[in-house]
Amino acid sequence: MGEEDTASISISDERKRLLTPSPADPESESETRPESEPPQDYFSIGYLIYFTLGAGFLIPWNAFITAVDYFTYLYPAVPVDRVFSVSYMFACFIPLLFIVVYAHKSSASLRINSGLSLFTLALIIVPVMDAVYVKGRQRMYPGYDVTVAATALCGVADALVQGGVIGSAGELPERYMQATVAGTAASGVLVSVLRVITKAVYPQDSAGLRKSAILYFVVSIVIMIICVICYNVADKLPVVQHYKNIKLQAQKEEGDRNTMTGTAWRSTLWSIIGRIKWFGFGIFLIYMVTLSIFPGYITEDVHSEALKDWYPIILIAGYNIFDLVGKVLPAYYLLENANIAFAGCVARLLFYPLFLACLHGPQFFRTEVPVTILTCLLGLTNGYLTGVVMILAPKAVPIQHAETAGIAIVLFLVIGLVFGSLVSWFWVI
Repeated sequence: MGEEDTASISISDERKRLLTPSPADPESESETRPESEPPQDYFSIGYLIYFTLGAGFLIPWNAFITAVDYFTYLYPAVPVDRVFSVSYMFACFIPLLFIVVYAHKSSASLRINSGLSLFTLALIIVPVMDAVYVKGRQRMYPGYDVTVAATALCGVADALVQGGVIGSAGELPERYMQATVAGTAASGVLVSVLRVITKAVYPQDSAGLRKSAILYFVVSIVIMIICVICYNVADKLPVVQHYKNIKLQAQKEEGDRNTMTGTAWRSTLWSIIGRIKWFGFGIFLIYMVTLSIFPGYITEDVHSEALKDWYPIILIAGYNIFDLVGKVLPAYYLLENANIAFAGCVARLLFYPLFLACLHGPQFFRTEVPVTILTCLLGLTNGYLTGVVMILAPKAVPIQHAETAGIAIVLFLVIGLVFGSLVSWFWVI
């Protein structure tokens, strides 16, 4: 990363200044900021709402993955979690690509509300199908096809919601992006807690697994409804309106993006991507490494004679807890050196030989302790570096392009997830 890239992401400067660009080149823009102070976020309502929204757009994915033992019981002839990963990520990637290209002509509010509605529909499909068709019976493979389709529908919804929420948070001070990112980790912790409770309370037979799975989906549906309310409240908060007005002022000075020619917008878009490309590559590496190991490797490739079927549950809970810790840490210490952050993203490639040693290395590496430590470190580094990159990237561009930068970073993230879901199959080979 060059000096220009590092200099462009000074958070303290970006909090105080509004970049107002020339239409085609955000990098050449002058910097001004209205003197008025933003309204206070009383009782941190805005922060809590963005935290909830961050949890919301990952709750459906976590519900499907956490209920994987039930789906594996129903459909024993297929690798359920890996198929879920591929269908979800590819379904998320394609619409997100279109959203990045046409973000300047679409409404974030419409995208987010539509996505939350699709999430709710997809989550309803599973318990309804279970009640009227599957009924806890094994090898009802048409039900499996519908379940995979529901995960794909969740992927489309994720593209609409995650891109919109991250883009919206990118226009606000960095604490709101940190809240959103921390919320994504909280969703994993919540579902892990539910999994531990249901495993302790319900018998681990078909009936118990069925009750557990239904509970995950019912809780997820309730959270989706809460998210719809939260987002539409957030849109009216004074602090959010303040930054929207700054964005609108900057857009007026730049010119109406809806009337931009295709060539002018493509030039602007490539310039935005150029400003965030190293952040994008970093987030790509983070999630390629993470998803190629978690959850497939954790749930299928390592085993414990002592802990038996509690082992993957403990590992998943450990990952989720440390992921949350990592995503909370930027609120206390934010690494602003982009070069070090990027080096950290590259260094995570070392997890591959380390986890491989847990399968084929010395006997000590094939025990529970090294696997548990590595899983927790995987979560901690995933959480902290995600928080850092997500906070820094939108601040590298003018405020009127922060939403597009946020959506583009999510695109890089999803590309990492797609590659990670494919690489995860190499553990099987």
